[in-house]
Amino acid sequence: MEQEVPPAAGTGAPVAGRASGPLGAVQAADREIARQTALRARALAEFAATRPASADRQPGQPGAMSAERRAARPEVLADVSEWAAQELVVALSRTSQAAEALLERSLTLVHRLPQTLDALESGAIHEGHLWPMLGTVAPIVDATVRGQVEAEVLAWAAGRVTTPAQLGDKARRVVLRRDARDAAGRLDRALRRRGVSVRPDAADGMAVFSALLTVPEAQALLDALGRYADALDVDPEDRRTRGQKMADCLLDLVLRPGENGLPPVQAQLTVVAGVRTLLGGDEPGEIGGQAVPAEMVRALARALGLLPDTAAGKAAPAVAPPAAPPTPARAAWPKEEEAFADWCAATEALVLAEWGGAEEPPEEEMERYWAEQARFHRMPSPVDMGVFDPPRAGAAPPHDPWWSDEPAPHGGVRARPSSPADGPGSEAHPQPAAGTWAAADRAVDVAGVALLHLERAVGRAQSAVTAARLADADDEEAWQAGPEGRTSAAADAIAALAVAAQEQRAALADLLHRTAGGGMNDRPRIAVVDELTGALLALTDAPELRRLAVCGDAACRRDPARCDHDLTGRPGLGPPPPTDGYRPSAALDRYLRARDRRCRFPGCRRPVPRGGELDHDRPYPDGPTAATNLTGYCTGHHRGKHQAPGWRHELSADGTLTVTTPTGLVADTAPPSF
Repeated sequence: MEQEVPPAAGTGAPVAGRASGPLGAVQAADREIARQTALRARALAEFAATRPASADRQPGQPGAMSAERRAARPEVLADVSEWAAQELVVALSRTSQAAEALLERSLTLVHRLPQTLDALESGAIHEGHLWPMLGTVAPIVDATVRGQVEAEVLAWAAGRVTTPAQLGDKARRVVLRRDARDAAGRLDRALRRRGVSVRPDAADGMAVFSALLTVPEAQALLDALGRYADALDVDPEDRRTRGQKMADCLLDLVLRPGENGLPPVQAQLTVVAGVRTLLGGDEPGEIGGQAVPAEMVRALARALGLLPDTAAGKAAPAVAPPAAPPTPARAAWPKEEEAFADWCAATEALVLAEWGGAEEPPEEEMERYWAEQARFHRMPSPVDMGVFDPPRAGAAPPHDPWWSDEPAPHGGVRARPSSPADGPGSEAHPQPAAGTWAAADRAVDVAGVALLHLERAVGRAQSAVTAARLADADDEEAWQAGPEGRTSAAADAIAALAVAAQEQRAALADLLHRTAGGGMNDRPRIAVVDELTGALLALTDAPELRRLAVCGDAACRRDPARCDHDLTGRPGLGPPPPTDGYRPSAALDRYLRARDRRCRFPGCRRPVPRGGELDHDRPYPDGPTAATNLTGYCTGHHRGKHQAPGWRHELSADGTLTVTTPTGLVADTAPPSF
């Protein structure tokens, strides 16, 4: 008899429910692994705190870490000894790279993702969920924004079956919306890493050729290679898979261009962009079902001729924003920075004004400088103490055998003790004209000059940082007051259109009026979306909107644009009607692929193949060929739905798919929101 295995201590029930028997034991073990992973991260952070970088050799000391190595270390390891990872190598039998990576992940979780660490410890997420959080959320610079994004992503993942790939997609969308400025900077840095690389495969004689590209480039390349492979003549003797054919086509096209008779193909990309995205806002879009920054969508739209490519890249605002207050010549700085700047100015005026910017000040200026510093700090002057007392012009240095370069019998420099009666110029304080103490005085002078230069440089750097911060704030304020900022702040698409420029609205109208051609396989469509849930309500176009907005009576003499007849009996916007037959109509097929976009099986991210895999929930003809009875799958999960024993798939009218496993675990998936 099978016994139910209780969950790990301190954790709640799994989202899909508790399984019995061996699978229940797997669930309990997985949650215990998550809890122990969190405990390990906290323990490693405590260990790192006991190994501070201050105990290491400091820059400039022999044997210290090189500047290149120090600059390459992750930020969370900056205050940790470089030898801490080596202790982990011995303790955990890991490589140096693996030990340092483990330490970096642990410190990042503890110090930058505390909510994620708590969720891991409670068993709400497992270790695999850490990778999208570490790679997407942790790099956010602003701690407040990072905490908000972290909370939103974890709240979304709670209460549903969520795979790391789904969590990563959600995290990217939230980051692109909430942290658009820094996300754009990260994308700009990533673009510089575009390129190709080769690494050995696990099988001898094989290698993996990879290319780091932008999303539209990668999607277009994959689609084009697939079309080339599909265009090959069918040969019964050809046992190659489609993937192998795509690899051969890539080699032929790159290595032997012009040596094949294949016709050119046209790549097909599905681009989803909201009104706010096209008007210049920060709302991310989609290319091939993957979230991308808004500016990438606009750049692709301009490259394809869908949006006008103006010289400035922007249109004038439709409504002039309120006049901004004049910017003062010098903005108010924090008090500390004002005091620091005044101190630097006073120092420069004191020391440098009278010696014309020479590399080193005259000795008289150094004497006056030390006297001024002494009076400022209410301490005896170095001159009064005899530490700095340069010889006067024409004065011969006195000879004192006790104050000379001659070594003492026991080694070192000769000296004699002084008495309270001794004063400047006495035997206890001779003139350091030449010898060891004179060289020491000169070194002190040089160090003082170097310190002055350093203080001046620090002052200028501080001023530059403050000016840059103020300029960035002014730039952000100007952006928010401009058309793009007001578009991003709009509550919905209607409000965004209201604040858009006339030129922008005209460009959108022209886009919606276009038909097939001009490099597009299909005309642009309007997705009518529920603003609260993001669910797709209808997929339409400008001609249908105009047709449904009037009475449709052929005898109507009114201008269609001003028809005010009763439209109660007219059909509204919604999914296309059912199809009489097994295969859906073109309109219904288009709607379903726009609604589902990816396989609806829980956790799957594979796209729905073009030209198939739309499954009837209730088999045809018992069930209609309608939006309420069709679901998009990938090929593998479509086969599993019909062939895997003990599984149940149920589709509700609102598009929610409920999958029940043979052990009774239940998971729901809804169409992805727009």
